[in-house]
Amino acid sequence: MTPRALASLLIVGLGTLVVPLDSSVNIDFPYIVRRFELPIPMIQWVVISYVLTQTSLLLSFGRIGDILGYRRIFLLGTGISTVAFIACTAAPSYGWLLGGRVAQGIGAGLILAVGPALATSLFPEEQRARVLGHYMMMFGLGAALGPSIFGLVVERFGWSAVFLFRAPLAGAAFLLAWTLPKSPRADRQETFDAAGGLLLALGLSLFLLALNRLREPLWFGVCAIGCIVAFRLFLRRQARAQRPIINLGLFRDGTFTMVNLAFALANLALFSIMLLSPFYLSNVSRLSAPVAGLVLATSPLGIMVAAPLAGRVVARWSSWTVAIAGMALTAVGLAGISLAGEVPHELLLSAAMFVAGFGMGLFQVAYFDILTATIPQRDRGVAGALGMATRSIGTVTGATVLMLVFQLRQANQGLVPALQLSFLVAAAIPAVLVALVLWQRARLSRAVAAPATRDTARRPRSGR
Repeated sequence: MTPRALASLLIVGLGTLVVPLDSSVNIDFPYIVRRFELPIPMIQWVVISYVLTQTSLLLSFGRIGDILGYRRIFLLGTGISTVAFIACTAAPSYGWLLGGRVAQGIGAGLILAVGPALATSLFPEEQRARVLGHYMMMFGLGAALGPSIFGLVVERFGWSAVFLFRAPLAGAAFLLAWTLPKSPRADRQETFDAAGGLLLALGLSLFLLALNRLREPLWFGVCAIGCIVAFRLFLRRQARAQRPIINLGLFRDGTFTMVNLAFALANLALFSIMLLSPFYLSNVSRLSAPVAGLVLATSPLGIMVAAPLAGRVVARWSSWTVAIAGMALTAVGLAGISLAGEVPHELLLSAAMFVAGFGMGLFQVAYFDILTATIPQRDRGVAGALGMATRSIGTVTGATVLMLVFQLRQANQGLVPALQLSFLVAAAIPAVLVALVLWQRARLSRAVAAPATRDTARRPRSGR
């Protein structure tokens, strides 16, 4: 990597860093509730307004990036994020705060949609895996800093600090991004399917809302029906579009569908750490908030360590080998967390969290490498956006499914048995995925080998 290219990658990483740092907002919930005098259930809209906006727009933003150029969209994303953080900091009411969160979701969606494509465009194609490894390392860094550092920041500076302290980061990334090489634009005749983008955003939003309202049959039914209708209309429109937002024919390939499903489910499983471990750390281990934040940071620290390593390993071995190893390690780590009992063992718990994060760090780099190798290079914005959307969908689904498992078990058995069962369920997901991927890979190998065997059998033997 040349110094100039490395500096450009650091700029992209700086802009990306403000997104995973949003994990710090979870620590801010009690402070926001007190500041705006809210009922506790209302705090969920701080998350919903941000996640719904970001996830529903990712694919459309990725497609626009393929048309207009990745640097332009990255600049727009960092600029909007800077304004959004300032708006959240100065929010005079809860409604204004939610509006700022929507703007923040738009900025994050723009950044994430083109981040992987912009990063890989700065380097030769043969370095793609290594670049993706360094890029994904920023997610581990941001997720590790969020709960560990911002817990202290909020206690010192108040509820708005989680937004205020990210504004200079986004602003610096915006200014520095002007020095990035201009991304080539697509054919000027190419247009964006705005109606298709709206249908996709509506379908994804209703899907996430349906998950959020799983325990409310009426609202769940309304959202689920609306989601199905929106997706059917989207699929019909994409089938007729000359240049669809995403080529749905890719999903006819069972291997491509499998890797996307596996990534969503692996993120579902890993989110159990951030979702459920705080209950154990605060109620069983009785750790202070800063110390609990440091323990929680071991999982994203594992991602941060593994991501650049995965970039090097993928270049030597196959991406699938690294992906399978990553899923297996994630399963081992989550199973280790399930062994936590009534007597706290924080070091063992931290080690298990690190292993689970390390496995995910390997898997996500391998996944993005498979994705960018499968989807044509001119659609690399869509490839990166698909990966980020899949990640978000898995995380949101995990918040619903795993919390449901936890609450049902807790009602009958108590806190520790509920946590143990939830982490066992989470560990079973990547373990089953490993078995399914190995089975599918073996089946494909047999299918490829069978014609060669038949050809050999038909070939006449040479006489002596």
